[in-house]
Amino acid sequence: MRFQIDIALHYQFSLANTLFLALEAAHYSGQTVEQEEILIGNAWITRIEGDDGVGQRIWAQVPAGDMRLTYRATLDVTRPNLPLENLAAVDLHQIPGRVAPYLRPSRYCQSDKFISFVNKRFGHLAGGAKVAAIRQWIQDELSYVPGSSDSDTNVLETFASREGVCRDYAHLICAMVRAANIPARMVAVYSPYVTPQDFHAVAEVWLDGAWHLVDPTGMCLPADLAVIAVGRDAYDVAFMESQAPATLMSQSVRVTLT
Repeated sequence: MRFQIDIALHYQFSLANTLFLALEAAHYSGQTVEQEEILIGNAWITRIEGDDGVGQRIWAQVPAGDMRLTYRATLDVTRPNLPLENLAAVDLHQIPGRVAPYLRPSRYCQSDKFISFVNKRFGHLAGGAKVAAIRQWIQDELSYVPGSSDSDTNVLETFASREGVCRDYAHLICAMVRAANIPARMVAVYSPYVTPQDFHAVAEVWLDGAWHLVDPTGMCLPADLAVIAVGRDAYDVAFMESQAPATLMSQSVRVTLT
């Protein structure tokens, strides 16, 4: 599957500012970035490796005034859609050090609060079958409601309200899967099948010794996704962090099949 990604951001800053950006499609298993270009006005750019070596992050030092950013990329996604039910969980003592942190609660994913619920609801299942059942439960129980949450909404609030956006769905599956002693992490992605078009959030789960993408909203399959960044939760994969107050003027995300 071949994607075309076109991003345009326009923000204003009253002061000179430093941004931390996660916008570029990663050079990652199952996807090949064929060409890309990012322009950030007259910003001074420094690149660093993304969390767990997935993708790159950008430090952008931006003068006061307008910041206009464009990013365009073409990539080929060859990732298969593997049935989760066929994948086995890894014994805890065999989980590698780089993966183990994704078993723990994080700022927005208080997984320790879901141990009892997950055991009662999904305790009869194991491995990928348990993850698939959790994913289906979330898709069935939650309503996708734009504007129903904000950057401070945590997974307990999402569970209580039974509504949210992709960020909240991803937090909930990460929390429940971690509560089942299966590592899970948040993933920022692009996809042509996201409605409305925007930056999208899904999860990855550690089964059979590898990471596997899961979209609890039901919008996308693994083969439909272009990975940008990974982390513990939304705090780690935000597309932009600003050190100074930022005023949004316009923002456009367009992902199309070519």
